[in-house]
Amino acid sequence: MPTVTSSARTCIAETIAIGSELLVGGRADSNSLFIAEALAAIGVEVRSKSIVGDDEGDIGHALMIARQRAGIVIMTGGLGPTVDDCTREAVAAVTGSRLARRKEAFEGMKARLAQWGRVPNRGQLRQALIPANAMVLPNPVGSAPGFALPWKGTYIVTLPGVPSEMRAMMQETVIPLIVDRLKQSKHARPHPISRVIFQTWGLPEAEVDTKLQGVVSKREPIALGLLASPNGVLVSLTTSARRSVKAHVLTSKIEEVRRRLAEWIYAVGQDTMEEVVGRLLVEQHRTIAVAESCTGGLIGHRLTMVPGSSVYVDRGAICYSNQAKTEMLGVPANLIAQHGAVSREVAQAMATGMRERAGVSVALSVTGIAGPGGATETKPVGLVYIGLDGGAGEPLTKEFRFHGDRSVIKQRAAQAALDMLRRWLIQRG
Repeated sequence: MPTVTSSARTCIAETIAIGSELLVGGRADSNSLFIAEALAAIGVEVRSKSIVGDDEGDIGHALMIARQRAGIVIMTGGLGPTVDDCTREAVAAVTGSRLARRKEAFEGMKARLAQWGRVPNRGQLRQALIPANAMVLPNPVGSAPGFALPWKGTYIVTLPGVPSEMRAMMQETVIPLIVDRLKQSKHARPHPISRVIFQTWGLPEAEVDTKLQGVVSKREPIALGLLASPNGVLVSLTTSARRSVKAHVLTSKIEEVRRRLAEWIYAVGQDTMEEVVGRLLVEQHRTIAVAESCTGGLIGHRLTMVPGSSVYVDRGAICYSNQAKTEMLGVPANLIAQHGAVSREVAQAMATGMRERAGVSVALSVTGIAGPGGATETKPVGLVYIGLDGGAGEPLTKEFRFHGDRSVIKQRAAQAALDMLRRWLIQRG
């Protein structure tokens, strides 16, 4: 593996997430994304990341590889009090440092535990063991301190894996430390990395890619990225840390993406579809109720995840069985018998029944086949009908054909329903 030159490595970072639970599906690594965004703001580019289990040898090996590629290595996890927490031992072994109980680490941990009405046990005393030549990084949220030390031209930072603790330490201590180091380096001339995100729904990734052909050339210091998920395609424009980008150039790219994707962009930034819909409902002083079959309450859950949603969310019903659709929403039994529960007609009747019973401004309904069973030759897995009744004019219904497993189909159906509501609200805004 080629070693990156010293000047190039200064503003390149790598993250190492430590924990066996990250490898077996118990927990996802969200820390690396936060770290990448925090470093990008100061002109440091995360070029690689790795996930390692709780094994001292594997952790040390990952650190040695990372050192060849990056001038900054940020490690998260493995600083707790249990026997499988061995990050401090791995770093000490690789860097040739001696572990020692550091007074500032011990006192900080003891004070934090005292706030919780506890005293350190034998396992927690291990958390005060820090490489003798490292700087202790205080933990303003939890009990486990972190530490930082330079090694062979690379600045190693170790932080707890608990996201709230890691974030507080990054913001309060690590970022200022790295900024100071960059100022002192004769090689470092970082440019803050700007990243603009467009959230889209309604076009597959290949069509989004086609529409954006030629927006950014390979010679420009701006990267165009696409990331598909059950909630749509995320489009990003990211500037380079190594080359400056004039503001008007980035602005022109942003406007071009807006122009080409137009109606399919539902948010610029990190806003979710439910947050966008919530703002529109508040602005228009409307209320909503939801009748769900195949999504099983997912739309209602997403709507009520938004703080302040009690202003516009009135109620929701999971009408899974045919009997529930009839008893709770007034859907005629003969309509279900004639067209089937998964049909345009039943979706319309569900939306109308919910709006009339709730007395809200608008009601959404969803009925479909999430699979893996329940399909027929004419009604395959992934067939979904969404209804919307706003009380004025004919209720709207739309047919969708989604692919994926049961969970993905439910997610796509919920997103499609919320987007249908978004478009309806925009037309009446």
